[in-house]
Amino acid sequence: MNIKRILRTFSIVQYILGIILFLISCTLLAGQEEENLNTLDQWIEWSDAKNMLVHHLNDQAFKLLDDRDKMIAGLNTKEDWSERQEEVKNILMNIVGPFPEKTPLNPKITGIVKKDGFRIEKIIFESMPGFYVTGALFIPNGSVRNTPAIVQVSGHYPEAFRAKSIQKQLYNLVKKGFIVFAIDPIGQGERIQYWDNAKKESKMGSDPTREHFYLGNQMFLSGISPIRYFTWDGIRAVDYLLTRDEVDPGRIGIFGCSGGGTQATFIAAMDERIRAAAPGCYITGFRRLFESIGPQDAEQNIYQGILNRITHADLLEVRAPKPLLISSTTRDFFSIQGAIETYNEAKRAYKAFGKENNIGQAIDDAGHGFNKSITDVYAFFQKVFNLSGSSVELSFEGFTPKDLQITSTGQLSTSIGGKLAFDINKKEAEILVDDLNNSRKNIEQHLKLVPQKAAELSGYIPPADHIKSVFRGRYHRDGYSIEKYVLHGEGEYVIPLLMFIPDIQNITSNVIYLHPKGKFTDASVGGKIEQLVKRGHLVAAPDVIGVGEVGDNNSGFDYRAMMIGNSGFDYRAMMIGRSVVGIQAGDVIRVAKFLRERTDDKQGPITGIAFNELCPTLLHAAAFSPDIKNVALIDPLVSYRSVTANKYYNAGLSKYFVGGALTAYDLPDLAACLAPGRLLMINSTDGEGHPIDITMENEDVGIIKNAYSAKNASNHLQIIRTKFDDQVFEELGKWME
Repeated sequence: MNIKRILRTFSIVQYILGIILFLISCTLLAGQEEENLNTLDQWIEWSDAKNMLVHHLNDQAFKLLDDRDKMIAGLNTKEDWSERQEEVKNILMNIVGPFPEKTPLNPKITGIVKKDGFRIEKIIFESMPGFYVTGALFIPNGSVRNTPAIVQVSGHYPEAFRAKSIQKQLYNLVKKGFIVFAIDPIGQGERIQYWDNAKKESKMGSDPTREHFYLGNQMFLSGISPIRYFTWDGIRAVDYLLTRDEVDPGRIGIFGCSGGGTQATFIAAMDERIRAAAPGCYITGFRRLFESIGPQDAEQNIYQGILNRITHADLLEVRAPKPLLISSTTRDFFSIQGAIETYNEAKRAYKAFGKENNIGQAIDDAGHGFNKSITDVYAFFQKVFNLSGSSVELSFEGFTPKDLQITSTGQLSTSIGGKLAFDINKKEAEILVDDLNNSRKNIEQHLKLVPQKAAELSGYIPPADHIKSVFRGRYHRDGYSIEKYVLHGEGEYVIPLLMFIPDIQNITSNVIYLHPKGKFTDASVGGKIEQLVKRGHLVAAPDVIGVGEVGDNNSGFDYRAMMIGNSGFDYRAMMIGRSVVGIQAGDVIRVAKFLRERTDDKQGPITGIAFNELCPTLLHAAAFSPDIKNVALIDPLVSYRSVTANKYYNAGLSKYFVGGALTAYDLPDLAACLAPGRLLMINSTDGEGHPIDITMENEDVGIIKNAYSAKNASNHLQIIRTKFDDQVFEELGKWME
């Protein structure tokens, strides 16, 4: 009994000791709690952080489209719609045009292939001097004059009209009695813009949209919608058709699917000679597009289009009451709901003109593509152009590759050469830069206007004076603490913020630290931010919208844009007259205001430090706000000019472009506006991502040096190059002392 009692007592003691040890271990573990610097955890209102920027941009777009829809709802009579058509024509000429003057086409027939009942003429013409367009002209036997002709523009097949499905369409149309002119769009077929002769494909890969994104991003810097060049090629294709005796000038049509639907829509909207149009699998409307897959490749997005209250319906209504067939599919990634809504609105315009029967919609229960509805397209053109015969699609095995090869090598770049879209845009950009250089001659007056112009073009909206915030917790480290905040941004989104606060009483300065990979990047113990804090600097590291916790949501069809550096956010912003850069600049200024509001941070200048892609954001913010006195740029892009000057640029920077910037300013102009404040530029790069050479420094940095010289503050400007990463932070530390 005594032994049992002893054992029982021992077990109880063990149990109690176990509880004590458990409590002690819990206490120790609590003291070693792992830091969680994420500011949005466990907050339901912020659970969709990755989509905050999308929703913010969409909300603004929808308000603009609401205004448009209210105006459209008030149009009833033919006179109402005619007035709207004139308005849309003027808008389109401003934001898609203006087009270049018409110059000689200098057409050449490089070969003729005879087939059963028709022939194929291989055509090359110049839509602009030295800018060649390749195409194939299908002519039925016996066509002497007054034959209806149709322009075919291809969707995003790398081979363009040589794709098997399109070959079948061309064959059917010519066999039904139509002349058909199929042309290669920019970046497709024999017009690849970035041709790799070793790999026999585009350097951008096999998806043509990547070429379109890549060249389009450069064009937007000049305020040019890439669809301008696609449209102009189509207009000049019509010009060529009108040189042919076989063609009836009063019976010209156009059709295309997907990217071809885009081109067909714009060309028909801007060329009144096209009597009938059948765009397929493109028409939906920007509202439904933004709600679903988001903006697609560059030529489908119009510079400031939504800001000017333009959507897909306007592109159709502007040509009413000319015959129109909208081809749609119910399972397309282009919303069928939007297609139906657009058709119903456009039908009102046709009804006002007394031609309701001139508009139709063919809907197929299928995925993306013409599918069965192609027979509706055949029937549409047969009816409009009064050609008898069956609309049933004939079977066809396809042409041989040689049948549809226009140039000797299969590519313009390796045969006759000629200009690229890049060359055309480079020339446009050079004209704008020349204007800038002329304005810079009166440097004082020029720099007075730069912040205003930059604010307008970037879509910057000044923040409110008081910045609302939510305190989310604090951690203590050796010699400093980390405070977590969430600031209210523009609209409904938020700005996650980490504040690294030295324990010392006298803080040397306040620093805003911007890293494109987010606020966590240099926040570890012993990291770069800690090095600054240990020197007495209070460091505020935010995730501006589009970065870090509130960064990109790479879901949906935006993946194609992400492959070459475009998130789709900048296209949304550009179409509503804004930019990611301008919105982020507002976030940076909110952080600066938040620092000023802190009772213990009233004194001392605010220094901004930015890395890589966020350098343009900081430059804009500093130009807009007197609170940011000193700026350090690490690996900054030297200028937007250098992007347009280089055929191959660093695509990762494109999210931080400002559409139309070169029409009024460039990044060096913003930097010049900072004088006499202190400015440090370490390892500046050109558009290709290469360190700038002396020539480029003189060209792009000259305005900065002149501005600092004019303010007698040349000693406040430092432009440094280093070879090693550790030297970068060494130089930064010296500069901040």
